Amino acid sequence: MTGETDLNTLITQMRPMLDPEPYVFCTFANRTFQDLVDYDAIGLFAETEGTTAILPVERARELGLADAEWFRRITLTVHSSLEAVGLTAAIAEALTKEGISANVVAAYFHDHVFVPAERAGEAMDALRNLAHKGL
Repeated sequence: MTGETDLNTLITQMRPMLDPEPYVFCTFANRTFQDLVDYDAIGLFAETEGTTAILPVERARELGLADAEWFRRITLTVHSSLEAVGLTAAIAEALTKEGISANVVAAYFHDHVFVPAERAGEAMDALRNLAHKGL
């Protein structure tokens, strides 16, 4: 497994990067991953109730779903190991102190935090402060 596992290193070296694109979390009871390929999903997850897709707002709009809550993605640009312990908790704690919800997706190289679009600036400040302070 590659990537950093030391929590303090992960936190102090993360450089949160805000994606300019807004996203919508959608669920589909009767669509497969293949059905959603043309909608530029940045995340797909199979759940018992259906397929969850994280779609750009414009693509969600094509499906009549852009009225759902909009989220912005913050990428923690530090290569975290999938075996790292505590990063998600530290991020969630920093955002919880500000009253900001966090939906974290761990991918192979980076963790991605989806926050309500209208709170993205505050979330970035909270994560930058966490990185500056460390543990």
